[in-house]
Amino acid sequence: MADAPQQIWQPCHNPWLITLSVMMAVFMEVLDTSIANIALPHIAGSLSATPEEATWVLTSYLVSNAIILPMTGWLGNYFGRKRVLISCIVMFTFASALCGLAWSLPTLVIARVLQGFGGGAMVPIAQAIMLESFPPQKRGAAMAVFAQGVVVAPILGPVIGGWITDSYSWRWIFYINLPVGIFAALMAKWVVEDPPYIKRNKSADIDFIGLGLLAVWLGTMQIVLDKGQEADWFGAEWVRWFTLTSIAAFFAFVAWEFHVEHPLVDLRVFQNRNFTVGLILMTSLAAILYGTTAQLPLFLQTLMGYPALQSGYALAPRGVAAFFTTWCVGRLVGKIRMRTMLLFGFVALATSSFMLSDINLQVSKMNVIWPSVINGIAISFIFVPLTTATMSQLGQAQIGNASGLYNLMRNLGGSIGIAFVTTMLARGAQTHQALMVGHLTATDPAFAEQFAAAKNVLGRHTDPTTATMQAYNAVYSLLDQQAHLWAFVDNFYMFGLLALGGIPLVFLFKRIKYVKKPAAAAH
Repeated sequence: MADAPQQIWQPCHNPWLITLSVMMAVFMEVLDTSIANIALPHIAGSLSATPEEATWVLTSYLVSNAIILPMTGWLGNYFGRKRVLISCIVMFTFASALCGLAWSLPTLVIARVLQGFGGGAMVPIAQAIMLESFPPQKRGAAMAVFAQGVVVAPILGPVIGGWITDSYSWRWIFYINLPVGIFAALMAKWVVEDPPYIKRNKSADIDFIGLGLLAVWLGTMQIVLDKGQEADWFGAEWVRWFTLTSIAAFFAFVAWEFHVEHPLVDLRVFQNRNFTVGLILMTSLAAILYGTTAQLPLFLQTLMGYPALQSGYALAPRGVAAFFTTWCVGRLVGKIRMRTMLLFGFVALATSSFMLSDINLQVSKMNVIWPSVINGIAISFIFVPLTTATMSQLGQAQIGNASGLYNLMRNLGGSIGIAFVTTMLARGAQTHQALMVGHLTATDPAFAEQFAAAKNVLGRHTDPTTATMQAYNAVYSLLDQQAHLWAFVDNFYMFGLLALGGIPLVFLFKRIKYVKKPAAAAH
């Protein structure tokens, strides 16, 4: 088994002080991927836009975020990682202020694009800085802290966003970034430093062709994932053209990056087996994490009648469980084999999804909370060792580029999970309704019983003809509810199967052996 690369450089400041400075930026950025979701109706009403138009507030952020993520390593090498990090924090903070001040929907969308560009590079740069600041045997603890921001923030986003929107105004979900951003920028200026090898490619030419192909590939794909269901997917001509353009740009980008002398994204990192396997598993994990985060509130609000804020409270224990579990997992890294923790995590994740697939319209809040808690624990047992194992066989100079790709796949996996949820809920409900509507006949005993009971109750308050029409409507409404319930059940069951599908890939990881750092190589 290959040994983990030796740590050849250590920063001057305490690694935990560096972690504090960069994690403020990470938590702020990841929180903004989900905090605005619950405020969309308020944003649409305030800016005189339709709910469909308001979704561009989310799409614009994700598109710009996806474009900047894979080129983070190149930006750090060309301009200096510290300079890029501080610039991104300043841009994100300024764009947050502009979002809060937005006087129209186009203004808000433009501000969100700037926010996405600034925020996209912060997460992989922070991850690379943390991985480089700690010796290999302590990287598990560092990734536990990183997981607190990347995993917990999207879960808490709807809760915090709902509370702020209800108590104050949707504009304050952006204004709260200002003090955090200013403090994070000052801290980064004080404690973050560039490793010596970052300066190697400063004189490299800018890969404009690669940048253009990357922007077209990721931009068109992200728009298709976010807007495809609204447009009936390939039933819309623009979706077909965007998909074709995205595929062509992807292959052209890959071919170009292997051809050019100074690539924007170094794709040779995929030759590392641990990294490639880790990216596949991270994409699956993100699809389950973001898909479940999007689906559970919908179930609670549309079928169970929960208010938006109450549905957020029902999911809060999931974030609390993930928050505390990551501390425990960080201490276990290096003491328990990564493979063992990953296997436990994926089995627990599948178990929680299968538990949620047993929901019905009579479940109590606890029937949702306990599977959610198990889900949060499982994600922590996967995310921390998965990140550590994925980066374990890479040299320090490769980590910046690799972390950009790693976080790109996390974002794309999340977009795929959300697109899957929205599509399968709509299509699944139609399918189940078509299967069940055949039972709505006078010869079916269950229908006859429900119809007679409804007509009897309604007939006490109106004439027989009206009571008959209202009874038909009541029975059809019940069928529609059951059809949507089965769509939710199918999705949770599919997430469980996807989690089980990740188990065989765990065995493809090379075992990590940590080598003690020589004393002479400390600086």
